Amino acid sequence: MKFFLEKKKKKEDEGDASSLETDIPKTDRDLKPLLTVLGSCLVYFSAFGIINSFGFFQEYYQSTGLTDTPASTISFIGTLQITLMNVLAAPAGSLFDCYGLKNLYILSGLGCAGGLLALSFSETDELYQLFLIQGVLLGVAIALGAQPALVVAGQHFQRRRALVMGIVAASGSVGGVCFPIIFARLMPQVGFAWTLRVVATVVAVSYAIALSISWTKLPPKPLRGAGQLFDFKGFLDKRYSVLAVGAFVAMLGQYVPYYYITSYCSTSNPNSSAKDYLLPLMNAASILGRILGGLAADETGPTNITYPMTILSGIQCLGMWLVTSDVGVLVVFVILYGFCSGVFIAVLPVIAAQLSPADKLGGRIGALYTVLAAAQLVGSPIGGSLIQSSTDFAFGYMGLIVFGGVTLFVGGIVVFISRILQHKDLSLRL
Repeated sequence: MKFFLEKKKKKEDEGDASSLETDIPKTDRDLKPLLTVLGSCLVYFSAFGIINSFGFFQEYYQSTGLTDTPASTISFIGTLQITLMNVLAAPAGSLFDCYGLKNLYILSGLGCAGGLLALSFSETDELYQLFLIQGVLLGVAIALGAQPALVVAGQHFQRRRALVMGIVAASGSVGGVCFPIIFARLMPQVGFAWTLRVVATVVAVSYAIALSISWTKLPPKPLRGAGQLFDFKGFLDKRYSVLAVGAFVAMLGQYVPYYYITSYCSTSNPNSSAKDYLLPLMNAASILGRILGGLAADETGPTNITYPMTILSGIQCLGMWLVTSDVGVLVVFVILYGFCSGVFIAVLPVIAAQLSPADKLGGRIGALYTVLAAAQLVGSPIGGSLIQSSTDFAFGYMGLIVFGGVTLFVGGIVVFISRILQHKDLSLRL
């Protein structure tokens, strides 16, 4: 009798440990969930296409209307855009839980398309106009669409949640590749203003299609008070809070290679043309990591795939980037690092979803990214401040690379501790 009771308890523990252990629900085979994921991909394509195109705007503003403005001041427009998107992730997610998807998509689509249209009529030599339109308006508008788009995709799927959320995240990277090309090709032909109007049309059409093909799975729950917009109760769960600490530490170094690998290669190999291809290679590998990482997370568990990839990212920084400036090694490094970082970026929200009630996915995932916004804001600048002027380029970048590698390694270890807190049996799909 004792044997059967123990066996029953083990099964209950396994069932409680992971919602991903269930079979694929019937709705996963219907058309609506697949169309909803397609809609989420269109929103992410538009939102992150705008965000990841800021390098184009930075160069344009510096060379035209803001020639006397420091580059760091101009870059703050793009930084504010990203920070607002993440800081507002919690209320955007909670609004999704309370009111559903349609209204948020409408507001986000109007804000993004309208913001680009307003930017086309702005004076590019007036910093305050660019700050208010591109930094504030677009930052808020993107937040209202991006977070719900990711959550609603995960809401429809359980068994393949990591895969579909990874595909949505990858579509953001595709937008980051396509939008800069659109800007670069159209600008010489039709000018800055009309290029923005064309892109605004692309964004508006993408949102309109997403709005018409997307559905929420769970009924909305009316907002009971302003405090409900910020659902930080997940931090009372030690598994969730330890995950947040690990993700915060890892996020400090996550984007260090993305920001500085090009300048490092320019310094260490000034005659090499490889510097122009390292970042695109890293982004391409990241797309692959987001999709395959999501697929692997569904088979092995999201935490089980995230912590080793994060630790491996740190080891790659310390074991490859730090020890040599050989171009061939750098190419291998950016491919491997891009893949591993893509897994982290795509699968992290799946872990948060796994630790959250189904009717509070938006608020809990949003709360996590609100905390991570601080790490994204300060991580790369901290790393950049560690670069030293030196005739020995390797020594000059040593502090930066060590900072990135150590934060990723330590963050991965803390995420592993979160995995142990979920269940000590590492064979479970968690």
